Amino acid sequence: MLRRLDVRPGMTGLWQVSGRSNLSWDDTVRLDLFYVDNWSLLQDISILVKTTWAVFGSSGAY
Repeated sequence: MLRRLDVRPGMTGLWQVSGRSNLSWDDTVRLDLFYVDNWSLLQDISILVKTTWAVFGSSGAY
């Protein structure tokens, strides 16, 4: 679980665009670990694009 800390925090993340508050803690950790293990520039660009939709759609925000 400490592998999550191998990546510096940024302005958004995979779990933020994959359900935010609708996710369980286990799902959040799983997505963080997936990101750490499978990092790519293309995935980062995809997350940035999805962040726009997540913010304006407000899905999963309480």
